[in-house]
Amino acid sequence: MNLRKILDSFNYAVAGIIYAIQTQRNMKIHLTAAILVLALSVYLRINSRELLIIFFAIILVIMAELFNTAIEAVVDLSVQEVHPLARTAKNVAAGAVLMAALNSVIVAYIIIYPRLEGFSFYFAPRIKETPLNVTLIALLVVMLSVGVGKALSNKGTFVKGGLPSGHTAVAFAGATALTLLTANTLVATVAAVMSLLVAHSRVDAEVHTLFEVVAGAILGILVTMLVFNLAGW
Repeated sequence: MNLRKILDSFNYAVAGIIYAIQTQRNMKIHLTAAILVLALSVYLRINSRELLIIFFAIILVIMAELFNTAIEAVVDLSVQEVHPLARTAKNVAAGAVLMAALNSVIVAYIIIYPRLEGFSFYFAPRIKETPLNVTLIALLVVMLSVGVGKALSNKGTFVKGGLPSGHTAVAFAGATALTLLTANTLVATVAAVMSLLVAHSRVDAEVHTLFEVVAGAILGILVTMLVFNLAGW
C-alpha cells in the first residue's frame, strides 16, 4: 500500500510537469533550450563540476516555471474578477521565472561562452575521457524527449500510458550506452535482453500498446546514438 502511494505521488508529480509542457509556451521554450545546451555541453567538453552547475541552472528555471504555472492556476481558481492582488501574484511569479532565466544566461556566459572561441561544426572525438557525463546527458535528453512526446500526444503520463513508453525509452537508452561504451558482445546482449523484458512488461501489463513501446525503444536508441556521436564515440 505504501509503495502504491509513493508511485501514485510520483505519477501525480509527473502529470503536473506534463500539464505545464502542454499548456505553457515558455515551458516548451525552456525544454528546447535545455536540450540544446546539454548537446552543446557534450561538444564543448564540459567537465563534471561545470556540468553540475548547468544542470542546477536548468532545473531552477524549470522549477520556477512550474511554480509560476501553479500560482496562475490557483489565482484563476480563486479570483473571478480582475483584482490588483491577483495581478501582483502573477507578476511576482513571472518575476521569479525571469530571475531564474537570467541566472541561467549568466551561467551560460561564464561556462559556455569562453569555449565558443574557434567553434567548429567538425565533430571530432572530444570527450571520451568523460563517458559518465555523456551517458547522463543522453539519458536526460531521452527523458526530456519522452516528456515532450507525452505532452504532444496528450495521453497518459511519464510512468503510465501515452506515446512513447518512457520506461522502454530509458531502458533502451541505457542498453545503447552500455553497448557503445563497452563494445562487448556479451554485455550488449544482456543489456538488450533486459530492455526487451522491460518493454514486454509494459505491454503485458496493458500499460502501453505495442506501437508505444516500439516508439519508446526507437527514441531511446536514436537519441543516445546521436548524443554519443556528437561526443565523438
